[in-house]
Amino acid sequence: MRTNTGLWWLLTVFFLLVAVIYTGWNLLSHWDTNLTGGQSYWETVTLSIEWVGSVALLFTALMSALIAFYIGRVHKAQGGELPEDILTSDIDDGDPEVGEFSPWSWWPIVLAFSAALGMIGLAVGAWMFPIGLAVFAVAIVGWVYEYYRGYFAR
Repeated sequence: MRTNTGLWWLLTVFFLLVAVIYTGWNLLSHWDTNLTGGQSYWETVTLSIEWVGSVALLFTALMSALIAFYIGRVHKAQGGELPEDILTSDIDDGDPEVGEFSPWSWWPIVLAFSAALGMIGLAVGAWMFPIGLAVFAVAIVGWVYEYYRGYFAR
C-alpha cells in the first residue's frame, strides 16, 4: 500500500507538471494574438487559453491526489502491512476467501438476457424496456434467493 500511495502521489505531481507545461505552451503558441487588439493583456490571455485540456489535466491531478490520499489513509488505518507489501510473504498469504459461487446457476444468463432486452428496448422500441426491467427484477431475486429453495436450501 505504501508503494501504491507513492505512485499515486508521483502521478499527481506528473499531471500537475503536465498541466502547467500544457497551459504555458498554449500561451506561448498564441503569443502573437495576445499582443494585438484593443483589449488588456489579461483579457486576451484569458480568451486565448484552450481551457478544456488545462482543466482536464488539472482535474486528473486532483483525482490522482484524491486516490493517493485515500490509499494513504487506508494504509494507516489497517494497522499493519499487507502480505503484498512484505518481501518474504508467499502468494497464499494474500489469498482471501472471496465467497461462494454456484457454477451451475442459470440466473446470470437470465440477467444478461434482461440487460440485452432493456438495451434493445432503448434502441428499438420503448415498450420493450419495461419488459426488460421486469425480467431483471425476476433474475435478481432468483439469483439472490437460489439457495433458499430446492435441493440447495439451507
